[in-house]
Amino acid sequence: MSYLRTAILLAGLTALFMAAGYLLGGWSGAVIALFIAAAMNAFTYWNADQLVLSMHDAQEVDEHTAPEFVHIVAELANRAALPMPRVYVMDNPQPNAFATGRNPDHAAVAATTGLLNMLSREEVAGVISHELAHIKNRDTLLMTVTATIAGAISMLAQFGMFFGGGHRNGDGNSSLGVIGTLLMILLAPLAAMLVQMAISRSREYAADDMGARISRDPDALASALAKIDAAAHEIENVPAEQNPATAHLFIINPLSGQRMDNLFSTHPSTENRIAALQQLAAQMGVMRSAWGRRARRGPWG
Repeated sequence: MSYLRTAILLAGLTALFMAAGYLLGGWSGAVIALFIAAAMNAFTYWNADQLVLSMHDAQEVDEHTAPEFVHIVAELANRAALPMPRVYVMDNPQPNAFATGRNPDHAAVAATTGLLNMLSREEVAGVISHELAHIKNRDTLLMTVTATIAGAISMLAQFGMFFGGGHRNGDGNSSLGVIGTLLMILLAPLAAMLVQMAISRSREYAADDMGARISRDPDALASALAKIDAAAHEIENVPAEQNPATAHLFIINPLSGQRMDNLFSTHPSTENRIAALQQLAAQMGVMRSAWGRRARRGPWG
């Protein structure tokens, strides 16, 4: 993910933030929102990963507190030619995981206890390989910054709801009225979610493909996606429900779909992702078979 794309996204989210500020306080509100957004952009670049990890109560682990999990991450990071990321565990029964960090040298992977308890070692490796692919593709900066700023836009819209919304005109009446206030409440989070959708779908397919190549086991990743998707509909992820703007970070959408925030999925269809991985597995199987025949015949046939 290029830095140019990140800059464009930041500009778009800043514009949304200013628009919400204008709806709340006119041009004065827009100017204030601009300064807040500038400060927020700088802050989130350096600290968004820690903010997201704290939202999900992720605890850092090492080879003493979670030796098998840390060993899996270390082995796969070495295979992917990446620096060893920090490793976190979330005490959460829903199986899921995400990666965060502004670049490969300042990255972290986090998995729930549900993922570590419900999936096989091969499936966990597939999931972690997917997250390492996000780090290698430099998706994590874009994903994490989007989560924090989109969340701020949603909070600003909710602030407008509680305080009546709309700046006052000369006669002291709200320039928005009830309809305008409702539009602000609905459209600001919706616009942020549409931005998330735009960045999420293609990068998930790309991370699946690269992750399967890192783990060398597309079938294990496909199996993991199926298990996580099924469990996500049955097991509530409370921190994710409380912070829906972070949903696009996870390998599978962690939201139950019961709130308006969940109306639009930030992830492509799990069935389509599994189908793509099955196709990749077939291709890799053919390649292995061809290399095996060549090895038996010798390098010159």
